[in-house]
Amino acid sequence: MKARIKITLKNGVLDPQGKAIQNAVGALGISGVEDVRQGKYIEVALAETDEAKARETVERMCKDLLANTVIENYAYELVR
Repeated sequence: MKARIKITLKNGVLDPQGKAIQNAVGALGISGVEDVRQGKYIEVALAETDEAKARETVERMCKDLLANTVIENYAYELVR
């Protein structure tokens, strides 16, 4: 089983990397980009075959290690 995890900054949290990307896009001459928010994408291969246990494992990884839940949101999907 594989977990596909997306971590993004919460609304209202400043995103200096996103702003730098937005500025670089403008410097390339690309117009119409009003805002950029960047995040992280992580794939984790799990040996677990039970979906409930896999979700429990991914939740713990996200809360305790991968995401700073004060300023970041996370979402994931499990795929076989």
